Amino acid sequence: MKPGSKVLYLGAASGTSVSHVADIVGPTGSVYAVEFSHRSGRDLINMATRRTNVIPIVEDARKPMAYRMLLPMVDVIFADVAQPDQARIVGINAKLFLKQGGGLLISIKASCIDSTAPPEQVFASEVQKLREDKFFPKEQLTLEPYERDHAMVSCVYQQKEFVDN
Repeated sequence: MKPGSKVLYLGAASGTSVSHVADIVGPTGSVYAVEFSHRSGRDLINMATRRTNVIPIVEDARKPMAYRMLLPMVDVIFADVAQPDQARIVGINAKLFLKQGGGLLISIKASCIDSTAPPEQVFASEVQKLREDKFFPKEQLTLEPYERDHAMVSCVYQQKEFVDN
């Protein structure tokens, strides 16, 4: 993520973190912010009136066909959806919108996925699901001591198979 990037932000909530991403990509970049909750969506829309590079989308990230006409191909997906099927949600959005070689930043909240398993096991399982969707992990960090049982994973998307000649 850098100035000029196009970012698809899944799980935008009221837009606090989205506003920081908007600052990073700057006036030449764009943040397409998807939020399902109408209550949070109102706050997101209000925030976007002050950030011209934020495009608020009040839709379900599980159904990207509902907003496909609003988005170009993006450079990065930032996922903060806190759902048990978040890897699947990211995968279906990536297939439609993420450029080959694009980046993924995903926040994994272990208790939202499986509250009975150890967090490290949940993180490993989610990373494996991402690999199956052609994401290649670059870095994984726990968010301790700021957030308990959370990890942030960065990946590169390689949808196409490359053959070494």
